[in-house]
Amino acid sequence: MVQSAWQEPVLLDPAAAPAPAYGGGSLADLLPTLVAGQEVPGFEAVIPELTPADRNCVFLIDGLGWEQIEAHPDEAPFLHSLLPSSRGGTGRPITAGFPSTTATSLASVGTGLPPGEHGLTGYTVRNPGTGELMNQLRWYPWTQPRTWQPHPTVFRLADAAGVRTAQVSSPDFEQTPLTKVALSGGSFLGRLSGEERMDLAAERLAAGDRSLVYTYYSEVDGKGHRFGIDSDAWRGQLMYVDGLAQRLAEQLPPRSALYVTADHGMIDIPFDEQSRIDFDEDWELRAGVALLGGEGRARHVYAVPGAENDVLTVWREVLGEQFWVASREEAVAAGWFGPRIDERVHGRIGDVVAAACDDVLITASVTEPRESAMVGVHGSLTPVEQFVPLLEVRS
Repeated sequence: MVQSAWQEPVLLDPAAAPAPAYGGGSLADLLPTLVAGQEVPGFEAVIPELTPADRNCVFLIDGLGWEQIEAHPDEAPFLHSLLPSSRGGTGRPITAGFPSTTATSLASVGTGLPPGEHGLTGYTVRNPGTGELMNQLRWYPWTQPRTWQPHPTVFRLADAAGVRTAQVSSPDFEQTPLTKVALSGGSFLGRLSGEERMDLAAERLAAGDRSLVYTYYSEVDGKGHRFGIDSDAWRGQLMYVDGLAQRLAEQLPPRSALYVTADHGMIDIPFDEQSRIDFDEDWELRAGVALLGGEGRARHVYAVPGAENDVLTVWREVLGEQFWVASREEAVAAGWFGPRIDERVHGRIGDVVAAACDDVLITASVTEPRESAMVGVHGSLTPVEQFVPLLEVRS
């Protein structure tokens, strides 16, 4: 019997990863385009397919990516019917940005800037000033918000230009640092139920000749993390939010545009050793690593000083067939975080950045027990995580 020759593993090239469409087709481009159409100074319409409206409403559904709507016409008949309207009637999605995670995406939406400029470059990142990991969703440990993210939000600039601006969301989010750095400006109106938010969003939209209203719903993402997007609990939330979107659309005042979008998609990962690689149990991956940041499908790896090249080599050898494994410089050059990186942001990016290509993630069972137990996850550059809708209803 002739034995086949051993073949060198084919490692993924980080330069070939599908970088987000910053500058014309990403979440960061949405609000600048909308307020440019409302004649707010300093902004350009960078998503050319969108037509200006006097009154703009953005309904962001946490965790509801393009592919999830496509795959569930029965559970989301209203949203599914709007797919041809996406991105100005082209029937195409936009991209979330990297990593495709809530804190990063909400900051991109609210500031109109890519992650390399607003600086919220992951779920957890190293604070170069303290050397500690900072959780940018929960804002722990405490860091001065305006120092961490100093750019003004689009909401704030639009409000100063005379656009009637409001955020309608859960009361729990009103005073959070993430809201202050990413979504503040104009009025914050807290309402508990989804129906109340939709009704109030429509009311605030009608309150000005030029208005900008943002509203948000989180539980599609919550059920996906806990039970997965192949669960009855998740499908129930999808059915509910489909009704909310229709409720809002049916109340639009004249001269309005409603845009339904999301911060990322989601993928379920099986609970087996091949799909879930435990960093805390893997001596090879731990060698030379001082801090592990990010999340399972989008890791920032901070090396012990002097060990950066060794860590990159090992991570690429161990994971390079399933992950795009890049040095900081390679990830920046590939445009993962946007075309520009603010100086204060550079050290927040890992010495090594690993983004999942396959259905796999890097858990940390000891240091991240809650995150490691999630069924549905997100964060990487794949279409199921990156592609988000920009569904449109006009009155």
